[in-house]
Amino acid sequence: MQATVRAATVSDAAALGALRWRRQTEERGYPGTDRADFIAHFSAWAAAHAATHLPFLAEADGEVIGMAWLMVADRVPHPGHPVRHSGDVQSVYVVPELRDSGVGAALLDAVLCKAAELELEHVTVHSTERAVPFYHRVGFQQDRLWLRWKQA
Repeated sequence: MQATVRAATVSDAAALGALRWRRQTEERGYPGTDRADFIAHFSAWAAAHAATHLPFLAEADGEVIGMAWLMVADRVPHPGHPVRHSGDVQSVYVVPELRDSGVGAALLDAVLCKAAELELEHVTVHSTERAVPFYHRVGFQQDRLWLRWKQA
């Protein structure tokens, strides 16, 4: 199996939405029956957020087998650096039958190449416990200064 990774477009949104649906129903236990409505909503959301949420997809044998998103955010300017951006890796997913085959690493490589091209100051990721070693392998590090607030 030879996988290819490319930047996705708005025309890929339905396939990406189908992957998101699959993850939630097969792995997270979502019992919904509203797949078509979700994919329509997801496609509209992807089009509306195309400037800030950059999708990448992996394909093999004509099938979409994985995705990863780079969310780009503007940062407050400071003297000498008036344009600043950061990124966040979101919704990385590879179909279960192809995990540990290098597809996830290829997706993350594409995301991080884009982050470098955009000169992002830093890129974060909110990971599942299972995926932390994967992110460490591609260069992410724990940060003792990163804090999080969650609504109670």
